[in-house]
Amino acid sequence: MNPMLWTYRTGGIPDELFERSEEVPITKEEIRALVISKLRLKEDSCAIDVGCGSGSITVELCLQARGGTVYAIDFDKTAIELTKRNLFKFGVKAELILSSAQDILPTIPQADAVIIGGSSGDTARVIRLGIDRLKNGGRIVIDTILVETLYDAISTINETQLCEVDITQATIAKAKKITSGTMMVARNPITIISATKP
Repeated sequence: MNPMLWTYRTGGIPDELFERSEEVPITKEEIRALVISKLRLKEDSCAIDVGCGSGSITVELCLQARGGTVYAIDFDKTAIELTKRNLFKFGVKAELILSSAQDILPTIPQADAVIIGGSSGDTARVIRLGIDRLKNGGRIVIDTILVETLYDAISTINETQLCEVDITQATIAKAKKITSGTMMVARNPITIISATKP
């Protein structure tokens, strides 16, 4: 455990500091920084990370809400184990839950923030369950790479009473050294939908 691994207040921990696995996705650092900014966390916030994957967002949530509680959900045992390793590495704690979001979300306490990074193809239902878990004034953020998930997310958000709806698409390019110089290599565009429960 190394609580001094990341001592900054800013989000966007470098990807290379996390334990990684080829089988488990990681939300890249620039996208994490945007997601964290959209959540508007406080020191004592309660947050839920749906589809925690490698745990990179879970770690960032824990660092932002040190006096609060973070729940990390994934149906993949490998993802939960990887998240556990990353939490330990950064010296933070979260409630890890091996389950589908559909089954477990109704049992989790009300939260100030919900991030949905995975929905197992049941996007509309997971978003509605996430909204149900939000306290009044709480924030929900959905990040998606698939057009179908984006469509389902926007359609579902438009059917709710949420306010301050924002849709942002980010395309990040990272420098790569080649023999003749430096080229920029684009990553997949990510769309981030955020909203507030009135």
